[in-house]
Amino acid sequence: MARSGKARGTAVHAFPDNEAPARRLAALVSARFETIDVHVFPDGERRVRVGSPGRHAIIYRSLNDPQSRDPDDKVIEVLLASAALRAAGARRITLVAPYLAYMRQDVAFRPGEAVSQKVIGKLLGGAVDTVLAVDPHLHRTRSLGAVFGAGKGLAISAAPAFVDLLRAERVRPDTVILGPDAESEAQVRRLAKPLGLLGVTAKKRRSGDRKVRVRLPDAGLLKGRPVVLFDDMVSTGATLCQCAVLAGRAGAASIEALAVHALYGPGEQAAFEAAGIARVRSSDSLVHPSNAVALAPLIAAALAGMGRKGR
Repeated sequence: MARSGKARGTAVHAFPDNEAPARRLAALVSARFETIDVHVFPDGERRVRVGSPGRHAIIYRSLNDPQSRDPDDKVIEVLLASAALRAAGARRITLVAPYLAYMRQDVAFRPGEAVSQKVIGKLLGGAVDTVLAVDPHLHRTRSLGAVFGAGKGLAISAAPAFVDLLRAERVRPDTVILGPDAESEAQVRRLAKPLGLLGVTAKKRRSGDRKVRVRLPDAGLLKGRPVVLFDDMVSTGATLCQCAVLAGRAGAASIEALAVHALYGPGEQAAFEAAGIARVRSSDSLVHPSNAVALAPLIAAALAGMGRKGR
């Protein structure tokens, strides 16, 4: 597998903010690693310069980050990089976006709103041949193929990486995996089932970006047991904190959290501690101090599968 990647002329192209996880992926698929250079002009516009693409160019870029929270700039830079790689001779371009922005707004909730999922899907889908993302924030949309076109999108789950983490730590058999809402039910099941653990989900009602109301389904299930909160994205931390407070009131023996995408800043850490969360650990979909698991093995396997289907 390693040698065939080089023989086909595959290169992983990454922006400096994603260099570490991108290098891990390049090593696993035995591709050349190329840094994408970005220059920001005084007026804020971008100039993007890429290295030699080879026949298959993989652009590695999470479309947000916990420090700047600037998905707009990242989307524009990916579009420019893709155009430069095409011009340099790339025959196929795959965007690996562990965190894929603008997926949550899949309908116009009020008159006059743009459906960002469709807009960004059209832009990125027209620029690259395939998009691979990790646990994208999809609700009513059945798959990434519906966003980017049949055969052009693939979503993978980070749950297996967290299963390996908990298994290596010999998680207690009476541990409860708690999801924050009904939308996390499948994700909780993917984590709990391989470990033989109980998985439950809370009910959440959101009335604003930082205003949520959470209700546990059966608080009695948590008494005296370790609780691991599992969420796809932690941004403000409001939902996580409410779940933790309720779990504490229900008598949980301990509380910690796992997050696929850690978008929260240092200001939220004090709130987590006050809510009783001993620690928060995340995947490296976004470079963050809480990173505990690497997604490169899962992404490499998914890319290999996509390659076999494309033959």
